[in-house]
Amino acid sequence: MKTQSKLYVYLTISAILLVIIAVWSLNTGVYDFGGQSVFEILGKIMKGDSTVSVSDKYVVWDVRAARIIMAILIGSMLAVSGTSLQGLFKNPLATGDLIGLTSGATLLAAITIVLGGHFRQYLPEAVQFSLVGIAAFAGSLLSMLLVYKISTSGGKTNVVMMLLSGVAITAIGFSITGFLIYISKDEQLRDLTFWNLGSLAAATWTKNIILGIVLLISYIILLPKGKALNAMMLGEKDAQHLGINVEALKKQIIIITALMIGSCVAFSGTIGFVGLIVPYILRLLFKSDYAFILPLSAICGSVLLLTADTFSRSIVEPSELPVGILTALMGGPIFIAILIKFKKSLS
Repeated sequence: MKTQSKLYVYLTISAILLVIIAVWSLNTGVYDFGGQSVFEILGKIMKGDSTVSVSDKYVVWDVRAARIIMAILIGSMLAVSGTSLQGLFKNPLATGDLIGLTSGATLLAAITIVLGGHFRQYLPEAVQFSLVGIAAFAGSLLSMLLVYKISTSGGKTNVVMMLLSGVAITAIGFSITGFLIYISKDEQLRDLTFWNLGSLAAATWTKNIILGIVLLISYIILLPKGKALNAMMLGEKDAQHLGINVEALKKQIIIITALMIGSCVAFSGTIGFVGLIVPYILRLLFKSDYAFILPLSAICGSVLLLTADTFSRSIVEPSELPVGILTALMGGPIFIAILIKFKKSLS
């Protein structure tokens, strides 16, 4: 009970921090509201006040609020997917972007953007609307299955093989994506640039609803797996002796992380290192207790990405910096720190 109480305290503190950052983010921007505060306008929108101008409502509700919610949803899913994969493979480098999931999702999304016009018209209208998202999920899932197949032998996963196969898939994915960029038209080129750099500028409430559904389904399955991942740290045989269905756990995590990463890439492009930074910091605080760091990563990932996105649209006002650049800039030193720590453990 004491452990649960501590978890609730940390979750509450993280949630309060997230609310504070969301308020700051909502109030950040160059748009002039004519002497009114953002919160006055938001209050009027929530009450259905018709005196709010169309432009004010659009900026507050459809641009800033939608973008904040998307940052919260995507940041949370990227962090939880990274935490889950690291627990499954017992390695702090096992994240979606480092083992090829993000590259696979980006590749199939790029193929759909450039070549989708040749077959899109033959598909049902509902599929046409979400074709890029479906392709991104399929690419993420195929990459995960391929990495798992290459790196697993006799029921055991070789971490070195997993990372190397992820590097190979990433290289292949980026080379084909580069070719697609070369043959693409101007409009397609803009879309592909968006995927490669990562941005939340295309946030809409429809996309947020879809992401929210994916998050809800994923978390119902993943968040209770903290104790099972703790058991996995002892080794697969010991986990089985403790009553964990190891193969079922692997399949669930692989499919759910592919779903989350594919959905995130479909709507925001390639935003790297969130799944590396958040679990690393939480492990420094709570060791490798996944009953703690798995639920906490859900909120801390939101905090990280929302903070990065707010900076990305305020550093070079009135323009904005793609948020993927900032997360990569933050993630690079963390990646080096993990390698140095791993090197010291070997000596």
